[in-house]
Amino acid sequence: MSAAAASPDSQSSATPAKGAGPLAGVKVLELGTLIAGPFAARFLGEFGAEVIKIEDPKGGDPLRKWRKLYPEAGGTSLWWAVQARNKKSVTVNLKAEEGKEIVRRLAKEADIVIENFRPGLLEKLGLGYDVLSKDNPGLVMVRLSGYGQSGPYRDRPGFGAIAESMGGLRHITGYPDLPPPRIGISIGDSIAALHGVIGAMMALHHRNMNGGSGQIVDVALYEAVFNMMESVVPEYGVYGMVRERTGASLPGIVPSNTYPCRDGSIVIGGNSDPIFRRLMTAIGRADLANDPDLAHNDGRVPRTAEIDGAIAAWLSIRTIDEALGVLNAADVPVGRIYSVADMFADPQFAARQMIQRFRWQAPGGKDGEGVDVALPAVTPKLSATPGDTRWLGPALGEHTDEVLQALGYDADHIARLREQQIV
Repeated sequence: MSAAAASPDSQSSATPAKGAGPLAGVKVLELGTLIAGPFAARFLGEFGAEVIKIEDPKGGDPLRKWRKLYPEAGGTSLWWAVQARNKKSVTVNLKAEEGKEIVRRLAKEADIVIENFRPGLLEKLGLGYDVLSKDNPGLVMVRLSGYGQSGPYRDRPGFGAIAESMGGLRHITGYPDLPPPRIGISIGDSIAALHGVIGAMMALHHRNMNGGSGQIVDVALYEAVFNMMESVVPEYGVYGMVRERTGASLPGIVPSNTYPCRDGSIVIGGNSDPIFRRLMTAIGRADLANDPDLAHNDGRVPRTAEIDGAIAAWLSIRTIDEALGVLNAADVPVGRIYSVADMFADPQFAARQMIQRFRWQAPGGKDGEGVDVALPAVTPKLSATPGDTRWLGPALGEHTDEVLQALGYDADHIARLREQQIV
């Protein structure tokens, strides 16, 4: 394997457990690239599923070259170390008939196939669900695409940024006098991936427990974002209200905002009725704490500016640490805004072992080379069958021979496929 757990860093008290995981025995075939499909497969692999990732022999998944590389010149993405952890990399030329046959044979043994190509591409390759499920009626196929497998936009290219816009997230994000910004991560892809995982688990449960067959899980990126939009649909449907950008506040839920202190900003969520009373008392505003008109959220909303002004005035003469001390003592939800450097230094992250270190020889690196790489721990935490990082992102095609041999290909056959650039 390309990496093994090294001595844990100062934030870990023990090397991650090497249990089988709750999805042990589940076989996943990943046909996706970049973010949404691979993130869904990564999630399943972290909890014990065997994930076989199909990559183009000429360069593999483009994510191998995204963002910060190690080594910096000509290396492999550090993101790859986590996005492809626990996966087996198998190179297959999907344009070659013998390459397609390899995929069909792998799909015959799989429980789940995950793909995020444009709708119709797998069908053009002869690898659609109708073909793959003939030999494997119990197969679950997770299909992630910009707009889903149907509708007038079906054939358009769709990335997470477009989904965030169409799904409504961008319109309500930012300040009203500025253009809508994007969130600094690919949140649309990640939300869609998690919907794909949930759908796959429900489909497997139906197959295994209810006597059902396999099925397609059709996830449109924009619909996954749309599913997170809380009350915007009924508010528009009943009142014709269009939610707009409100900066750092959470509209209609008071008080919940980002507030400046002398040396930076903090976030306060004082929006439940008892917490509001504690917050107002802690900042010396008993008059607001005891005002019957402010006892419930619907009464506080019309007086948002007054309440936020009282909080801001109290914070303006205090440092972040001073404010946190008072508000934590009053049992008010409050927190500083963390950078990744703050996360590395924080005792809560350490106690929960959320940052773990591994020794990684970047794919393509020379023997004996490597880097200590910090990765996020697997989430969520299961008490009996926790997830695990068994190895980091593999070299391109690292597991091709192993996987093909398990399918019955002998060494000569594999050598011929490699010579013909099929694998």
